[in-house]
Amino acid sequence: MALALVTGGSGFVGRHLVEELLLLGDDVRVLDTAEPPPELPSEQIDFMRGSAADEAVVERALGGVDCVYHLAGIPHLWRDDKTDFDVANHRAAVAVMKVASRLKIGRIVHCSTESILLPKRRYAGELIDESVRPALDDMPGPYTRSKLLGERAAFAAAEAGANVIVVNPTIPIGVNDHNMTPPAAMLSLFLSGKVPFYLDCVLNLADVRDMADGMIRAARHGRIGERYILGGENVALHDLLRVLEKKSGRRMPRRPVPAALALLTGMVNGWIADAITHRTPAATLESVELALRSAPFDSQKAKNELGYTPRPIDQALTEVVARFSRREV
Repeated sequence: MALALVTGGSGFVGRHLVEELLLLGDDVRVLDTAEPPPELPSEQIDFMRGSAADEAVVERALGGVDCVYHLAGIPHLWRDDKTDFDVANHRAAVAVMKVASRLKIGRIVHCSTESILLPKRRYAGELIDESVRPALDDMPGPYTRSKLLGERAAFAAAEAGANVIVVNPTIPIGVNDHNMTPPAAMLSLFLSGKVPFYLDCVLNLADVRDMADGMIRAARHGRIGERYILGGENVALHDLLRVLEKKSGRRMPRRPVPAALALLTGMVNGWIADAITHRTPAATLESVELALRSAPFDSQKAKNELGYTPRPIDQALTEVVARFSRREV
């Protein structure tokens, strides 16, 4: 029976990954700074509280481990202290790769993000695949810069001989997103009925359970030093809004906001949050720029090499709408 370490196992994707590993019969250890989520079977999990950026903590967590899934990080696009991004998304990756390489861990799966693959300039209809080589200067903000640096640390470890595979999940959809990651916050905002406009873009949505399965498949079947995009369906936001309207019975916005106005709004919201409220804004300049760069993603490599089979997102959307309806957003 294998022992898997999941850093960030209390997060949205992390807790679904833990559940999948337990169902497969693996022993699971979780390293996280947060409390273990109540819906996880705590008696079956070896939970360690600590930061993945601390090498001493990581070394203790990796004792006896056969495979590590490094998911720890900040998924949100705004923090009051911008250095938090570098610590959680970059330095933690450096620490995990360094210690796991030294201990010769059998497999290391590094969880990156699709947002670093979005090009600064794109052509209509262009599919984003694993051939993209993102440049640090093209990153639109501190979140994407820190995630790209973390990913580079993973690829550097692979080049040095470690058994590292990189996965780039797109936008996860599903239940038990208690941390209200950006996708959940977006859906909650639209379902509240308080948003008169929307910024039209293309989203690649996937059921979070399929992403967890894809990570396990990457650990078992992925090629060392390779990147795999774990995505689902490419959906234009205006089409998604019509689906949400049908499922919820609530009227969705029908007027797209001009790009220039969206950028100005993101800039102003970010400044107000940084200087005055110190609370997470509805949008930041980085989030708007990422939306304006949006493009459809191609997960064919993961399907061909890993056997990754994402299900239609309809069920996950139905579950999310039901959850927010119960909360009367």
